[in-house]
Amino acid sequence: MANREKIALGEYYHIYNRGVDKRSITKDGKDIERFMQSLEFFNSKEPVISLREVISDENIKLKDSLVEIICYCLNPNHYHFLLKEIEEGGISEFMKRLNGGYTWYFNNRHKRSGSLFQGVFKSVHIKSNEQLLHISAYINLNNRVHKISGETAEKVRSSWGEYMGKLGKKICNKEIILGQFKFIKEYKNFTESSLVKILRLKKDKDSPLMLIGEHLF
Repeated sequence: MANREKIALGEYYHIYNRGVDKRSITKDGKDIERFMQSLEFFNSKEPVISLREVISDENIKLKDSLVEIICYCLNPNHYHFLLKEIEEGGISEFMKRLNGGYTWYFNNRHKRSGSLFQGVFKSVHIKSNEQLLHISAYINLNNRVHKISGETAEKVRSSWGEYMGKLGKKICNKEIILGQFKFIKEYKNFTESSLVKILRLKKDKDSPLMLIGEHLF
């Protein structure tokens, strides 16, 4: 289950949230692109007054990140991140900017008002290396955890391609994960094995889900 303990500097956390009433938080490719841009550009100690200005001006270089992004997955109605707190209060500030900024954009574009996300983001403190590795698998393959396929799968964005070396864009700091494996293929095999365990735990409601340190929704 998600805890409300104080987020500690230098620690890793699984951060997640979903749309209010389980509604979609992206409707099309433009929304997905905006969310991914927000994920990158709001991760800065420098205040971002206008995301549009930052995106359109290649001379603006953001630095001094609030958090380290280890893994991410954006699904049609919820998201998952694996983050490391590298600045005091960094995760909270990053999530406030991301949720607030993206909600403003989404409401403005789709002519709606009110909350987009289901309350404050949820967090799970990663307390062991084993948990860290399994959570990375859970997030990287989250579309498969939820068995998202067909046209809906086209609305999923995750760091899996980045981990497999198939994406040019680099948002994640992957060393803490990939550095524990000799080859990318070894990590791929690990995630496939972990996925089998996760699906079994998810199916069996009597199983101890905290074996993977996860609140499955």
